[in-house]
Amino acid sequence: MTTIARIGIVTVSDRASAGIYADEGGPAIHDYLTKALASPWEALPRLIPDDRKQIAGTLIELADHEGCCLIVTTGGTGPAPRDVTPEATEDVIEKPMPGFGELMRQVSLAKVPTAILSRQTAGIRGRTLIVNLPGRPRAIAECLDAVMPAIPYCIDLIEGPRLETDPAVIAAFRPKK
Repeated sequence: MTTIARIGIVTVSDRASAGIYADEGGPAIHDYLTKALASPWEALPRLIPDDRKQIAGTLIELADHEGCCLIVTTGGTGPAPRDVTPEATEDVIEKPMPGFGELMRQVSLAKVPTAILSRQTAGIRGRTLIVNLPGRPRAIAECLDAVMPAIPYCIDLIEGPRLETDPAVIAAFRPKK
């Protein structure tokens, strides 16, 4: 019996959640994962405003109650006063995973000098990996290209379902036994 992985996709945006403009980040994450993952998975999308308590509550809901093995957020990682996604993530994680943010900034810096303003982070809550991505669809794909090879093995290590990637799109790295 194959386990269907549950993956939370959280767009954090005051304006998109208010209907002022369309959410592009959440669909960009969904499209990326649809291409990259070869194993069965189910998306649990959320579109919420830049509110620290609501972001934290949504992450807890998806991790603890919905059983997501992975939650990918987009938006709220910049220096603006309402950008609080990393703080909300830090409020709920048990183990920080700083290498994810470091790698995403490094990859982004090769494209734009303002990548140093980005505060993406990642961490573990129980059996859930939470990864904060920037808000622009192009940056989402660049950052996921960088960190996706490590995500399936990280989820293995926290005893989540086995995620397989399509090697023609992105190869997951797992150490040889």
